[in-house]
Amino acid sequence: MNRPLSKIIPRCKQNIHPWQIRLSHWINLLAMICMIMSGWGIYNAYPLFPFTFPQSTTLGGWLGGNIAWHLATMWLMAVNALFYLLWGLFSGHFKRSFFPFSSKSVWRDTVRAFTFTLPHKLGEYNAVQRLMYVSVLLLGALLVLSGLSIWKPVQLSGLVWLLGGFGSARYVHFFAMSGVMLFVVIHVLMVLLVPKTFIAMITGGKKAHIQESTDE
Repeated sequence: MNRPLSKIIPRCKQNIHPWQIRLSHWINLLAMICMIMSGWGIYNAYPLFPFTFPQSTTLGGWLGGNIAWHLATMWLMAVNALFYLLWGLFSGHFKRSFFPFSSKSVWRDTVRAFTFTLPHKLGEYNAVQRLMYVSVLLLGALLVLSGLSIWKPVQLSGLVWLLGGFGSARYVHFFAMSGVMLFVVIHVLMVLLVPKTFIAMITGGKKAHIQESTDE
């Protein structure tokens, strides 16, 4: 007597990180390093606080060179960000990976992280990671707006006004950059704690995809 096969469960492998994410991630890393180092050189010419960055950590050699590097890299980062944002929106990546989260879930996963009981699955973000990724995207938007107002204060006088004036725009730009750098530091620490995430961002990684179907 033959028993009917009620379910077929094929298994296949798919990338944890699609090539679009990996490409934009590594381009963004290169652009961010150049933007930060050249930005520090610009900051040193007109410090906001009673400290400057070591010359060895700047890019460009002098103020004109710092500005040239900053503007050139700005276009690379802008094109890369536009590609990532459009792909993230239309592919459903943002909705699928970054939402939903709540203050309750963020607090829960924060406690788990500090007690080393937070589970980690490649390709799946916990509530803290989701909050951080959404926050860094917002900080990136603030960096762009404040940067444009500093670059073109006359042409974009309305934007400068919204940011509280040219001087305030510089502070906004500095603190937004500091927020992004804090994200990078935490991100690197997480990679050191879970090294397999670094390999997955290079190779794409593989995960099993299970699909169930019935056979009548």
